[in-house]
Amino acid sequence: MDAEQKFTSRTWPESPEKTTLEGKNKFLGFWLFLGGETVLFASLFATYLALKDKVPSDDHALAIDMFELPLVFIMTMLLLTSSLTSVYAMYHMKNYNFQKMKTWLIITVGLGLAFLGFEIYEFNHYVHEFHHTFTSSAFGSSFYTLVGFHGAHVVVGLGWFLLLLIRNTNRGLNLYNAPKFFVASLYWHFIDVVWVFIFTVVYLMGMVG
Repeated sequence: MDAEQKFTSRTWPESPEKTTLEGKNKFLGFWLFLGGETVLFASLFATYLALKDKVPSDDHALAIDMFELPLVFIMTMLLLTSSLTSVYAMYHMKNYNFQKMKTWLIITVGLGLAFLGFEIYEFNHYVHEFHHTFTSSAFGSSFYTLVGFHGAHVVVGLGWFLLLLIRNTNRGLNLYNAPKFFVASLYWHFIDVVWVFIFTVVYLMGMVG
């Protein structure tokens, strides 16, 4: 089957992301990549848990003093909603509706950008209000490394979506780019799952003390 051929909603395959051998290879390669990412984040979580209470005796920048759950809750809702909108985008991709897929991906990108805006505000607040920096303590180093590393993944995911949208705006859907959109969506779900763990391990456990 020609990956570049034109389709209709009737001739479009049920699983376009896995129809071609190249698509299957992308799917397999992504899961191998995700395994390495999981190990990396697990190491960062373990490091954070080991160092979260390591602060100088005169440093009052503890998690229970700094973290603002309403702000973090809003960030969480933004990211989880963006995961839902990416699901809608892939639903329309499977139904060969490029315009609706593009619309939902743009909404996903907008939600992701809003999340990043709140995260930048959060970091800025910690630095100026509590003098909580990367070098202020072991807690600071582990916190900014874990949460900042996740933020960097959000930036990569947003860039990935934007590049795919820009590159394929005039091409529409085909069996060559469908796996790329699908894998990018899976990557975004992975980012969201990691944030759920960050919300639980870093923020909720931090507020407990």
